[in-house]
Parts: sequence; structure tokens; C-alpha cells
Amino acid sequence: MTDTFIERYCAFFESLDQERLGDIDKLFHPDALFRDPFNHVRGREPIRRIFEHLLQEYPRTRFRVLEAVPGILSAYIRWTFRPDTDKQLEIEGLSRVVFDEHGAVIEHRDYWDSASELFAQLPVTGPPTRWLLRQAQACAADQVE
Repeated sequence: MTDTFIERYCAFFESLDQERLGDIDKLFHPDALFRDPFNHVRGREPIRRIFEHLLQEYPRTRFRVLEAVPGILSAYIRWTFRPDTDKQLEIEGLSRVVFDEHGAVIEHRDYWDSASELFAQLPVTGPPTRWLLRQAQACAADQVE
């Protein structure tokens, strides 16, 4: 049942740490596709390297699942991500996850706005990114702060 697959997958992300990386072999199909704004890889080892790098750079990383909407063999999972629990930066995103009939993830695709959610919040890239975002607005007066 997809609900069980989703619960197991969400638990992995909400408790992500170095020890949980061993679960990648149980959770992902050997030929799984993983895509986010910075990565597009296929296979367990490249997926593992993405999470190893994340935890190496941000050992206090935390994901929190806000909701999970199941499909037949897929789910949409809305989450927040804090690279460092000691800092205010929080990114909200959505993942589309497709499972095979045994519950292994065959595709994970993240959707989140790297410009406004990340680059606009950083000290060096923030000012030019915020300027570019303002230039793209239809009407600045109507924007929610």
C-alpha cells in the first residue's frame, strides 16, 4: 500500500543523519532517478553521495514533512528544510515520489524555488537576487512580504 511506502520514506527524511544513509539501499530502486534544482542523478550511489555531501556540509540538517498526498504508486510530499537548525534559513518545497510495486523509490523529483528561498537569503548572493526578483514582479505593490 502506498501509505506505508510514504510513511517509511517520510520517516527517512525527518530523521536524516549519517546512520540513516544505510537505508538508501532499502528505500531506492537500484536505477532510481533523483532530481532537485542542483542535481540530476540515477542510481543509489549517486543519490547516497548527494545526501553524504549535504550532511557533510550541514550536519544539523533537518527536514519536516508538512503533508503527504498519496496517489496510486506515487506521492506528493510538502516539506520544510533547515540546513542548520541553529540558523533561521528555512526552505519550503514539494517532492513528487514514484514507487515501484514493492515500495522502492524509482523517481524522486524536488520542486522548490532556489532563487527566493535560498539565494535571496544569503549574504553575498542576496542583494542581486532580490533585485532580479523585484524586476520580474508584475506589480511590486501587490507583493506579499
